[in-house]
Amino acid sequence: MSLSRWNPWRGLGALPPKIWIHFTATLINRMGTMAIPFLVLYLTKDVGFTAERAGLMLSLYGMGSLLSSPFLGKLADRIGPVRVMKGSLFVSAGFMFLYPFARTTAQVVAVTFLLAVATEAFRPASLSVLTDIAPPELRKAAFAVNRLAINLGMSVGPAVGGYLAEVSFPSIFRVNGTASLAACAVLAFTGFQVAHHRAAAHGEAPRSQPAWRDLRLIAFLAACVPLASVFFQHEGALPLDVVRNLGLSESFFGWMFTINTIMIVFLEVRLNLSSAHWPHRKSLALGALFIACGFGAMAFAHTGPAVAATVVVWTIGEMTLLPSMSNYVAELSPADRRGDYMGLYSMSWGIAFALGPWLGTVVLERYGRNVLWASAFAAAALAALAMSRMPSPRESVTGEPAPIDTEEVSA
Repeated sequence: MSLSRWNPWRGLGALPPKIWIHFTATLINRMGTMAIPFLVLYLTKDVGFTAERAGLMLSLYGMGSLLSSPFLGKLADRIGPVRVMKGSLFVSAGFMFLYPFARTTAQVVAVTFLLAVATEAFRPASLSVLTDIAPPELRKAAFAVNRLAINLGMSVGPAVGGYLAEVSFPSIFRVNGTASLAACAVLAFTGFQVAHHRAAAHGEAPRSQPAWRDLRLIAFLAACVPLASVFFQHEGALPLDVVRNLGLSESFFGWMFTINTIMIVFLEVRLNLSSAHWPHRKSLALGALFIACGFGAMAFAHTGPAVAATVVVWTIGEMTLLPSMSNYVAELSPADRRGDYMGLYSMSWGIAFALGPWLGTVVLERYGRNVLWASAFAAAALAALAMSRMPSPRESVTGEPAPIDTEEVSA
């Protein structure tokens, strides 16, 4: 049997070349992402904040991302997603360079919030660009490739940041900002462009309805929030349960993420290429069910190998679900509203990140691990049931075919 059959990235040659420019920019940007993971340590050790005040700054960053996502998505529809991507990378680099000069509480609050807005602008614009440049049959693979760039980059950035922090905390912000500028340069000097499906200007008759009026999207996001809240337990209650309650080491918990990353790097693209023909309901429901079973099984996991097995299960769900969710929103969105749709989708993940880890730790502390993981299973399983009933992007919520707008306006 040919070794090429075992190549986990076989079939990616069919992706448009622009995907790889986007991949390179995303990879460089994520390889430099180290400031936010070390923000609390920086503020406590270098600026002199209390742990509580430093934690509030991290919450403020999350709040800035959450509140700005819908508006930034609309901005991408107005001026073009590639312009927003370039602007996000350039402006966020400026705030990264500025951050070490913020020493008072008011200064840190201001630069933290502005940094969050500038950085968050990249995500809905990036997803909108991927939707435009990937043909429908390859969109799941394109979103999987994007996640590959993110995961590869994040396997480097925080690790390098840890070494830099031992030498100079401010250098973390300088390196992070430099990486953002380098990613911006990739987009600028390669001539990276996509068609701009401009949203109707104020006062003109809109070509399509705003995202918040699409009941299919709202139903989808209603299922997304509890499901993502369960998924985010890997950053909330899971480390507390594994290290404190089960008595496993911090290094073991770190290896759990290594298992997750290795699976994503070597399996996710192949999985999504193979499942590209699946109906949306199948991919969404199956991925959600693996998430439910993976986290729910923690109620029965008491040893290291058992916990590792649960990681394998929910990682399969992550690899199946997340590209499928992006693909579903992409196909729901009219061409002139893609940033709008992706902005609301990003906001739903922001809500889940704000609520999930906090709620999980509260349940763990008050009611114990069995109640926590049983509740996680129930919430994710109900979301899986909802996902299995999602209408096709080609149908309205009443089952009638949705109107398809074929008009395109170039920038």
